[in-house]
Amino acid sequence: MRILITGAGGMLGRDVARAAAAANHDPIALARAELDVIDGDAVLATLVTAEPDAVVNCAAWTDVDGAESHESDAELVNGAGAGHVAVAAAEVGAALVHVSSDYVFDGSAKEPYTESAPTGPLSAYGRSKLAGERAVAAAGGATAIVRSSWLFGVGGRNFVATMLRLAAERDEIAVVDDQTGCPTYTLHLARALVALAEEGATGVHHVAGGGACTWFDFARETFAQAGGRAAECRVVPSTTAKQARPAPRPRYSVLGVTRADTPRLPEWRDGLAAYLAEAGVGASAEARA
Repeated sequence: MRILITGAGGMLGRDVARAAAAANHDPIALARAELDVIDGDAVLATLVTAEPDAVVNCAAWTDVDGAESHESDAELVNGAGAGHVAVAAAEVGAALVHVSSDYVFDGSAKEPYTESAPTGPLSAYGRSKLAGERAVAAAGGATAIVRSSWLFGVGGRNFVATMLRLAAERDEIAVVDDQTGCPTYTLHLARALVALAEEGATGVHHVAGGGACTWFDFARETFAQAGGRAAECRVVPSTTAKQARPAPRPRYSVLGVTRADTPRLPEWRDGLAAYLAEAGVGASAEARA
């Protein structure tokens, strides 16, 4: 099938294009320079010309802290832009898989958020992603909204790469230990997005790495798996208050899955091992070789 990918220049979009090609589909990978989802007319014209069977919308404003001071810009991409893609997909009869975020929740839950749990974003970024969900749902057509979380992959900046860089520079790193979520390897997520596109899935799906951890746990596991100099770096627990950021984060954003038709991803530690192997880091890379 012909799968059009918006935001294909980003970390997730690149992996969706790879996953689509690996599954013997015909990916049409469009980066922002080739298709800016803010331009509704251009989106519709592009889809009319391309005639895709499915669209995976990875185009997004991903600067969580930057959105606090540029909320209208974030909403143009994550909200209105998502709506433009959804309307165009419905117009040409293409199935749509739209990527959203765990940040649509307020983090007050004590157990995993189900697909139907009430939303309540704390940040401008979260509000823009929720606006996108609503715009997609209002557009009609065969649409699947996929919430994921804590993404990391070889195609862009991410927490794992940052931790490894800091470990090469420092003997000790303080990492937040009071935020809990589901780290997700983008190639694992990309394969699931392609599978949902193949099925013409609809409704809300939660697709994230299996299990849950804090950022502190994530950092320690990263260094343990990476080995070498990273394994010598000491990780100390910190708090959200001490590591103040412009955008508030949900303290707990674990995504629960109740739908039988939702793809299940490998456990987050397995995703980390796969990432390190692909990035050529540590024992995982040696095992792969």
